[in-house]
Amino acid sequence: MAKDKKVFVCRNCGANYAKSLGKCNSCGEWNTIDEEVVRAPSKTVQAYQTQARIAMPVQDVLYKNDERLVFTDQEINRVLGGGLVTGSVVLLGGEPGIGKSTLLLQLALQNNFKILYVSGEESEAQVKMRAERLGRKNDNCYVLTETSLENIIDQFNDIDPQILIIDSIQTLYTNILESSPGSVSQVRECAAALIKLAKETQVPVFIVGHITKDGMIAGPKVLEHMVDTVLHFEGDRHHTYRMVRSVKNRFGGANELGIYEMQGIGLREVSNPSEILISQKDDHLGGIAICASMEGMRPLLIEVQALVSSAVYGTPQRNGTGFDMRRLNMLLAVLEKRCGFRLAAHDVFINIAGGIRTEDPAIDLAIVGAILSSYQTLALPSKTTFAAEVGLSGEIRAVSRVEQRIQEAEKLGFEEIVISKFNKIGDLKKHNIKINTFGKIEEVFSYLFG
Repeated sequence: MAKDKKVFVCRNCGANYAKSLGKCNSCGEWNTIDEEVVRAPSKTVQAYQTQARIAMPVQDVLYKNDERLVFTDQEINRVLGGGLVTGSVVLLGGEPGIGKSTLLLQLALQNNFKILYVSGEESEAQVKMRAERLGRKNDNCYVLTETSLENIIDQFNDIDPQILIIDSIQTLYTNILESSPGSVSQVRECAAALIKLAKETQVPVFIVGHITKDGMIAGPKVLEHMVDTVLHFEGDRHHTYRMVRSVKNRFGGANELGIYEMQGIGLREVSNPSEILISQKDDHLGGIAICASMEGMRPLLIEVQALVSSAVYGTPQRNGTGFDMRRLNMLLAVLEKRCGFRLAAHDVFINIAGGIRTEDPAIDLAIVGAILSSYQTLALPSKTTFAAEVGLSGEIRAVSRVEQRIQEAEKLGFEEIVISKFNKIGDLKKHNIKINTFGKIEEVFSYLFG
């Protein structure tokens, strides 16, 4: 009879080792190797075995177009690519207290689907209190507080729901393994069983995943490869706005963004986020520029704030909120080298208003405009927006989906937009907004500040 054995597993990549190491030789991460006890195979493993399949020609494969369950929540529909595909597995990650459980319980209560909500972190009374606070009701929403995977599958077979919600994967365990809940092997085995359950029954599954201090979903990295969709629930707890961003989606576009406002009665959909991301102000203030950005297929107008001041302590500070610091240093170097602005002796602070974080390269020109506006102590025209990437030689580079950016700026009442002359635009007469095209950053400076 085989005996149990101890192995050392990297929780980042899942690599196995015979002894403990400080650094994983597979992924290069430090202090990610944990000790686990692997139980010898037993008869319980038979519960996860299925009948063998046979290969067939691809033209003989029968399938239906993506059958989706459409929610009343349009933001989550957008992020999922039009709705929840039957048989898909969605992994939702986010910081503690950001609102993951609230979002999923709200989805379970405001739709008429038959849903099994499994909570491994809260009692039935806590879930009931949260449901009463949300003020929504669904008689087909069943609550189960359980951490045993086998018991969850038994209840799933009895209830036969349309959607299964697991909160969270780190609390589940299976009797096949002896290691504790949350370990690499337990997370991997439980996730594999839930994925198998979803594919065989065609019931979609939502899985909540904890994240580490680095912002990555806890557990083995292979977990994100196993599921169909990975969503990140983001936002600053000091702001009321929350963002659901799709990092991976096999049934739709990645980097789609859904925006909510956290209220006392739950999360409210924000249908027009451009209006809330641009602060309301009476005076024309320096250091503020508006960028026409894209998050997935969704155009957003976001406000960029910059502050440039003399470095008091000798070493200049570079600080950015919601923007890549390496990109900021590159833009400052371009302004110093190509345009002659002496920013090496100045502190530079950048903030993306509203607590949003963007990686759209089209924000480059708005960042540059805000920095120069603060440096010159001159306000930019309040009805002007920017959408262009800045290259290392100071050229203004074209960005994608410029037509949608122009239409969004026009819809919100902006009078002109600054883009690259290398962007190919159709008929300019169909737009009621002035389109200014430039090829060099020096030309933009001359246009804005004379």
